[in-house]
Amino acid sequence: MSEEDQTTSGTPMPLTAGRTALVVVDMQKAFLDPQGSCARLGLPYDALRTAIPGVKRLISAARESGLPIIYTRFVYRDDYRDGGIVTNQLLPALRENRALAAGTADIEIIDELTPQSGDIVIDKNRPGAFHGTPLRSCLDGLDANGLILCGVTTNVCVETTAREAMQHDFRVWVVADATAEFEDDRHTVALKGLSWMFASIVESRQALAAISSLGQTNPNT
Repeated sequence: MSEEDQTTSGTPMPLTAGRTALVVVDMQKAFLDPQGSCARLGLPYDALRTAIPGVKRLISAARESGLPIIYTRFVYRDDYRDGGIVTNQLLPALRENRALAAGTADIEIIDELTPQSGDIVIDKNRPGAFHGTPLRSCLDGLDANGLILCGVTTNVCVETTAREAMQHDFRVWVVADATAEFEDDRHTVALKGLSWMFASIVESRQALAAISSLGQTNPNT
């Protein structure tokens, strides 16, 4: 069985023109920059950078077609009082290394993917982009019922957001080659788990074709 067969999930669920948004998950300097906190912690940040080309193509296509673009950023308070069990017990090295602290360069989207005027940026302090954020109200304001997800990391913030989105009754596509994880097996397992009930797992070529098609009939373009 090919790697694609293991991670893609048959015919994707249908997306609706004018009601679909691109969600770019945590493409931040913390995770992707050689000066970011993941690099400082000795994590293989370069493995995550494999998502950049695919994400860049999706953003470009979404801009051309007029699809709304929503960026998420993982951000903790400067004093980490909102860090909870993660920064206090599970991964105290995050706090000790000033990872993802508000006001630092760590939290910013990488230069290649800088948000533009009109894009929506959602800050969160947990893996899921719906938890404690205005994401749902923003999507309601866009009258969205479908999401195309890309970004990092597959096994944590992308997967959690996809599961949350399904539970809010959104149609979800996760773009396999525009997501990345520190370890290949965690990437593959996360996509396989999502494919069973939570999301359609697609390749970027499928997502790009869909975005183009959606844009052709999108009343907002």
